[in-house]
Amino acid sequence: MGTIAALAGWYVWAWLTYLIGTKLLPETQTKADLGELLRTIGFSSSPGLIRVLGIIPGFTGIVFFSAGIWMLVAMVIAVRQALDYRSTLRAVGVCAIGWIIQMLVMWLLFSMMGGFGKAV
Repeated sequence: MGTIAALAGWYVWAWLTYLIGTKLLPETQTKADLGELLRTIGFSSSPGLIRVLGIIPGFTGIVFFSAGIWMLVAMVIAVRQALDYRSTLRAVGVCAIGWIIQMLVMWLLFSMMGGFGKAV
């Protein structure tokens, strides 16, 4: 289930980024398709593989923090390149808006499934 959820999250994130970047915040030279964003966002997630080092006692926090920052920077660069932006700040905006929307959707799904506070 975790693998399926991760793949679905990747697709949804790329789709949101595509819509926000090409419809809401495009620049004049912006030309992209969903496949391009799927590839670049998938590649920008690859630093997350170092999280496997989190099994080392005492390193979990720093490994996860470092991987998260690396992935965030890679995501902004990927969005900037895929959407042909000249402005890095616009790519940061697209990522931030997409993250907020995705978090709201996740919160809604978890709420509907009985998550967040129910004891097992």
